Amino acid sequence: MTNSEKRDDRKTDVRVSVIGGTRLAGAEIHSRTLTASLIGGVDVDLTDVEIPDGAELRITKLSLIGGVRLRVRPDVRVVVGGIRLGGVSDDGPSTAGGPTVRVDAWGLLGGVSVVRS
Repeated sequence: MTNSEKRDDRKTDVRVSVIGGTRLAGAEIHSRTLTASLIGGVDVDLTDVEIPDGAELRITKLSLIGGVRLRVRPDVRVVVGGIRLGGVSDDGPSTAGGPTVRVDAWGLLGGVSVVRS
């Protein structure tokens, strides 16, 4: 990831809101990010983030209502886990080897949508 020399990538970045979603992009992204809210999803843009081959970014979303919208480059593999009433929309690569983004989405309502650009 870019700017990894400036921060401790072992730490988990935590974002909390009661009502409302979270937007994350570029330098705001750590190797582990947790977002939590009662009502509200998360919008993550990783198109400008350089993730080395074999590296893994982990994003965890906790909310009662709210999904995940993830924008990544075409070569990034996305693995989705967690429990939610909502589907997963992703048409990207599924083979190991390149950079990986792991999304764990926990909640009642809300799906995970992956947009490649």
